[in-house]
Parts: sequence; structure tokens; C-alpha cells
Amino acid sequence: MPKRLMKVPLHLVRARRQQLAAWMQQHGHASLQEICARFSVSEATARRDLAALEQERQIIRTYGGALSEYNHRFASFRERQERHAEAKAAIARQALAHVRPGSTLFLDAGTTVYAVAEALARQPVTPLEVVTNSLPVANLLAAVPAVRLHLLGGELLFRQSVLVGPAARAAFRLYRPDLAFLGAEGMDARGLWNSQEDVAAFQREVIRRSGRSFFCLDSSKLGCRAPIFLLPWKRCGALLTDAPWERLAAASIPSFPS
Repeated sequence: MPKRLMKVPLHLVRARRQQLAAWMQQHGHASLQEICARFSVSEATARRDLAALEQERQIIRTYGGALSEYNHRFASFRERQERHAEAKAAIARQALAHVRPGSTLFLDAGTTVYAVAEALARQPVTPLEVVTNSLPVANLLAAVPAVRLHLLGGELLFRQSVLVGPAARAAFRLYRPDLAFLGAEGMDARGLWNSQEDVAAFQREVIRRSGRSFFCLDSSKLGCRAPIFLLPWKRCGALLTDAPWERLAAASIPSFPS
């Protein structure tokens, strides 16, 4: 007689799907193979789970995997660029003071780091090599004379305008920047926070391979947290911010040498 397949109770199926939805929100996107390995399910089961979550508008199915609906709710690059513009320009001026001719820089994908790229475009420090996974940064600096630009490959998070994932991390391992300028979604006494694991994993790789790292965060990020803990202050390098020292001290944010 043929074997009868055991039917999984509905409450266990629902629990697994909610775990998958939460995991997708943290990671942003994943392949079908990654989902199968993470949740120990077959491809057929994974497809059924993804179809159910898509119907609930928790994820968006893509070719060979899925994308968290979070990516569609996340404010676009242009929307975020308009916020706290004066603070970002002030941070960019701080950043520019650390750049020397002949340096290799990594520029991250946040809008505050984009303000650093704008400052470099207005007041070029050349010659310069720039490595980035940000489409707006690449588009801006590609036209600046004596700036040699390297755009990393990877999977595109379109509302963030950033390339991430294993391919982006592998591509970055070809470089060892002198300076890295990075962003984050929040900072508190514990350290720095960001929105997605793919973004955080990439940033940790950048910090490991860069001579010196600077996190560029305006004062609106003070006291904020995001879904992913990025790293503690002792591993972040340095902080560039417009927040007054009194507010940083009250929030137990450490001071950094200039």
C-alpha cells in the first residue's frame, strides 16, 4: 500500500508562515532555496507559504524567491533625502574634513552619506577612488573629473536604491578603503541599528575591511531603534552627527576623537 502523507495541523502551518513573514521583514529578500533551508520545508511547501503570505500582502513573490512588503512601505530615497537636509549638509562638511587626495573611500547608500557625495561633487578632493553600492552616489560622482568610481554588483532594494546580498559582499572583498562613510536607522546607548539583515551584514563587511569607519547620523536618529542591531559603539569606528554633545551624553552615547 502507498504511504499516507501526514497532514500538518493548520495552527502549525500558520505559525510557520508568520515566522517566515517576520524573517523576511528582517532580511528583505530571500531565494526559494534559502527559505527551504531555513524552515526545513520542500520547495512545494515554500511556494504555498509564499503564495499565502502574498495574498495577505505580507510579502511580494519574485522570480526564484520573495521580497518583503517592507521594501514597498520603506520611504523612497527621494522622500528621505528631503528630511533634515541642513543637518545632513553639516555632517557632510565634517566628513569632508577627513578626506585626503589619493584616498579610497567607501560611500554607503543612506541619504546622509549621499550628502557627503554632494559635498565631494561641489568641492572635489582629487585624485580619489570611490567604492559604493548606492545607485544615486554612483550617478552623482561618475561625472566628477579625477574620481575613479567602482559600483558594486548585487541585488537591488529599489526604494533604498542600494545593492546588497552575497554578491555585493563578495564584490566588496576586492577593496580595502582608507575611509568608509556609513549610515544607520537609529542609535542608542547600546549601539547602532538598521532596517534589514542584508544591509547590516554588508556594513559589517565594510567595517572589517576599511581603515577607518564613520557613521553619519543626524540627530533625529538619536534614541531610535530598528529591527536589526548592527553593532555596539566600540566596533563602529566614529560618529559624525549634528546632535549636541549634551544630548549624546544624556543618551549614553560615547564621545569619539576627531
